[in-house]
Amino acid sequence: MSLINTEVKPFKATAYHNGNFIDVSEADLKGKWSVVFFYPADFTFVCPTELGDLADNYEEFKKLGVEIYSVSTDTHFTHKAWHDTSDVIGKLQYPMIGDPTWTLARNFDVLIETDGLADRGTFVVDPDGKIQIVEITAGGIGRDAQELLRKVKAAQYVHAHPGEVCPAKWKEGDETLAPSIDLVGKI
Repeated sequence: MSLINTEVKPFKATAYHNGNFIDVSEADLKGKWSVVFFYPADFTFVCPTELGDLADNYEEFKKLGVEIYSVSTDTHFTHKAWHDTSDVIGKLQYPMIGDPTWTLARNFDVLIETDGLADRGTFVVDPDGKIQIVEITAGGIGRDAQELLRKVKAAQYVHAHPGEVCPAKWKEGDETLAPSIDLVGKI
Protein backbone atom coordinates (compact mmCIF):
# COMPACT_ATOMS: atom_id res chain seq x y z
CA MET A 1 0.00 0.00 0.00
CA SER A 2 1.32 3.45 -0.89
CA LEU A 3 2.08 5.92 1.88
CA ILE A 4 1.10 8.87 -0.34
CA ASN A 5 -1.67 10.97 1.28
CA THR A 6 -1.58 8.87 4.46
CA GLU A 7 -1.13 10.47 7.87
CA VAL A 8 2.14 9.99 9.67
CA LYS A 9 1.65 7.22 12.23
CA PRO A 10 2.10 7.99 15.93
CA PHE A 11 5.64 7.82 17.30
CA LYS A 12 7.74 9.13 20.16
CA ALA A 13 11.50 9.44 19.77
CA THR A 14 14.50 11.34 21.06
CA ALA A 15 16.62 13.52 18.81
CA TYR A 16 19.92 15.30 19.14
CA HIS A 17 19.41 18.96 18.21
CA ASN A 18 21.68 21.96 18.74
CA GLY A 19 23.47 20.50 21.76
CA ASN A 20 20.39 19.05 23.44
CA PHE A 21 18.31 15.91 23.50
CA ILE A 22 14.71 16.69 22.58
CA ASP A 23 11.52 14.67 22.34
CA VAL A 24 9.93 14.42 18.89
CA SER A 25 6.57 12.94 17.93
CA GLU A 26 4.18 12.96 14.99
CA ALA A 27 2.61 16.10 16.51
CA ASP A 28 5.84 17.99 15.73
CA LEU A 29 5.30 17.29 12.01
CA LYS A 30 1.90 18.98 11.95
CA GLY A 31 1.31 22.64 11.22
CA LYS A 32 4.33 23.01 8.95
CA TRP A 33 6.04 21.25 6.07
CA SER A 34 8.54 18.59 7.11
CA VAL A 35 11.13 16.36 5.48
CA VAL A 36 11.75 13.03 7.21
CA PHE A 37 15.10 11.88 5.85
CA PHE A 38 16.09 8.28 6.66
CA TYR A 39 19.66 7.09 6.20
CA PRO A 40 21.29 3.75 7.11
CA ALA A 41 23.79 4.63 9.85
CA ASP A 42 26.05 7.15 11.54
CA PHE A 43 29.82 6.98 10.96
CA THR A 44 29.43 5.65 7.40
CA PHE A 45 30.28 6.82 3.89
CA VAL A 46 27.39 8.12 1.74
CA CYS A 47 25.32 9.25 4.74
CA PRO A 48 27.55 12.17 5.80
CA THR A 49 27.64 13.49 2.22
CA GLU A 50 23.83 13.56 2.15
CA LEU A 51 23.42 15.08 5.61
CA GLY A 52 26.09 17.67 4.84
CA ASP A 53 24.31 18.55 1.59
CA LEU A 54 21.07 19.06 3.53
CA ALA A 55 22.95 21.21 6.06
CA ASP A 56 24.37 23.35 3.23
CA ASN A 57 20.82 23.92 1.94
CA TYR A 58 19.06 24.08 5.32
CA GLU A 59 18.45 27.85 5.21
CA GLU A 60 16.63 27.44 1.87
CA PHE A 61 14.36 24.81 3.42
CA LYS A 62 13.75 27.07 6.44
CA LYS A 63 12.76 29.96 4.12
CA LEU A 64 10.06 27.64 2.75
CA GLY A 65 8.83 26.88 6.28
CA VAL A 66 10.23 23.33 6.13
CA GLU A 67 11.84 21.49 9.04
CA ILE A 68 14.18 18.60 8.31
CA TYR A 69 14.36 15.54 10.54
CA SER A 70 17.15 13.10 9.78
CA VAL A 71 16.53 9.59 11.11
CA SER A 72 18.62 6.47 11.50
CA THR A 73 18.30 3.41 13.72
CA ASP A 74 21.22 4.68 15.79
CA THR A 75 20.55 6.19 19.22
CA HIS A 76 20.44 9.90 19.94
CA PHE A 77 23.67 9.37 21.93
CA THR A 78 25.41 8.08 18.80
CA HIS A 79 24.10 11.09 16.88
CA LYS A 80 25.68 13.39 19.47
CA ALA A 81 29.01 11.55 19.29
CA TRP A 82 29.01 11.78 15.48
CA HIS A 83 28.04 15.47 15.61
CA ASP A 84 30.87 16.15 18.07
CA THR A 85 33.56 14.31 16.07
CA SER A 86 32.79 15.05 12.41
CA ASP A 87 33.29 18.45 10.79
CA VAL A 88 30.59 17.66 8.21
CA ILE A 89 28.01 16.45 10.74
CA GLY A 90 29.02 19.19 13.19
CA LYS A 91 27.40 21.79 10.91
CA LEU A 92 23.93 20.15 11.12
CA GLN A 93 21.33 22.44 12.70
CA TYR A 94 18.29 20.20 12.15
CA PRO A 95 17.16 17.43 14.53
CA MET A 96 18.81 14.01 14.25
CA ILE A 97 16.23 11.46 15.44
CA GLY A 98 17.37 8.19 16.98
CA ASP A 99 15.21 5.17 16.10
CA PRO A 100 16.80 2.22 17.93
CA THR A 101 13.38 0.58 18.40
CA TRP A 102 12.77 0.74 14.61
CA THR A 103 9.37 2.38 15.19
CA LEU A 104 9.82 5.13 12.63
CA ALA A 105 11.58 2.88 10.11
CA ARG A 106 8.62 0.50 10.33
CA ASN A 107 6.03 3.31 10.23
CA PHE A 108 7.58 4.69 7.05
CA ASP A 109 8.22 1.20 5.62
CA VAL A 110 11.99 1.62 5.16
CA LEU A 111 13.28 -0.93 7.70
CA ILE A 112 15.82 -3.47 6.47
CA GLU A 113 15.01 -5.84 9.31
CA THR A 114 17.84 -8.31 8.64
CA ASP A 115 20.37 -5.50 9.05
CA GLY A 116 18.53 -3.36 11.64
CA LEU A 117 19.04 -0.36 9.35
CA ALA A 118 16.83 1.96 7.32
CA ASP A 119 16.81 2.35 3.56
CA ARG A 120 17.54 5.80 2.16
CA GLY A 121 13.98 7.11 2.38
CA THR A 122 12.84 10.69 1.87
CA PHE A 123 9.33 11.71 2.91
CA VAL A 124 7.78 15.15 2.51
CA VAL A 125 4.95 15.74 4.96
CA ASP A 126 2.41 18.55 4.52
CA PRO A 127 1.08 20.73 7.39
CA ASP A 128 -1.86 18.33 7.84
CA GLY A 129 0.60 15.53 8.68
CA LYS A 130 0.03 13.75 5.36
CA ILE A 131 2.83 12.31 3.28
CA GLN A 132 3.03 14.00 -0.14
CA ILE A 133 6.35 12.69 -1.49
CA VAL A 134 8.00 9.31 -1.05
CA GLU A 135 11.42 8.51 -2.49
CA ILE A 136 13.44 5.43 -1.61
CA THR A 137 16.86 4.76 -3.08
CA ALA A 138 19.34 1.90 -2.81
CA GLY A 139 22.03 2.18 -0.16
CA GLY A 140 24.81 3.18 -2.54
CA ILE A 141 22.90 6.05 -4.18
CA GLY A 142 23.15 9.43 -2.49
CA ARG A 143 20.40 12.03 -2.72
CA ASP A 144 20.55 15.68 -3.82
CA ALA A 145 19.20 18.46 -1.57
CA GLN A 146 18.63 20.81 -4.53
CA GLU A 147 16.37 18.26 -6.23
CA LEU A 148 14.53 17.77 -2.93
CA LEU A 149 14.06 21.54 -2.66
CA ARG A 150 12.54 21.58 -6.15
CA LYS A 151 10.12 18.80 -5.22
CA VAL A 152 9.15 20.49 -1.95
CA LYS A 153 8.38 23.72 -3.84
CA ALA A 154 6.22 21.76 -6.29
CA ALA A 155 4.37 20.02 -3.44
CA GLN A 156 3.78 23.36 -1.72
CA TYR A 157 2.55 24.93 -4.96
CA VAL A 158 0.08 22.11 -5.67
CA HIS A 159 -1.11 22.20 -2.05
CA ALA A 160 -1.76 25.95 -2.26
CA HIS A 161 -3.29 25.85 -5.78
CA PRO A 162 -5.96 23.13 -6.00
CA GLY A 163 -6.72 22.26 -9.62
CA GLU A 164 -3.17 22.94 -10.82
CA VAL A 165 -0.33 20.46 -11.29
CA CYS A 166 3.40 20.83 -11.87
CA PRO A 167 4.79 19.16 -15.00
CA ALA A 168 8.18 17.42 -15.27
CA LYS A 169 11.20 19.61 -14.51
CA TRP A 170 8.91 22.30 -13.06
CA LYS A 171 10.74 25.03 -11.21
CA GLU A 172 9.35 27.86 -9.13
CA GLY A 173 7.91 30.48 -11.47
CA ASP A 174 7.39 28.07 -14.37
CA GLU A 175 3.95 27.49 -15.87
CA THR A 176 1.74 24.85 -14.37
CA LEU A 177 -1.08 22.84 -15.89
CA ALA A 178 -4.79 22.82 -15.13
CA PRO A 179 -5.89 19.28 -16.01
CA SER A 180 -8.95 19.21 -18.24
CA ILE A 181 -10.39 17.25 -21.12
CA ASP A 182 -9.02 19.97 -23.43
CA LEU A 183 -5.44 18.93 -22.59
CA VAL A 184 -5.92 15.21 -23.33
CA GLY A 185 -3.61 14.24 -26.17
CA LYS A 186 -2.23 17.76 -26.60
CA ILE A 187 0.81 17.57 -24.33
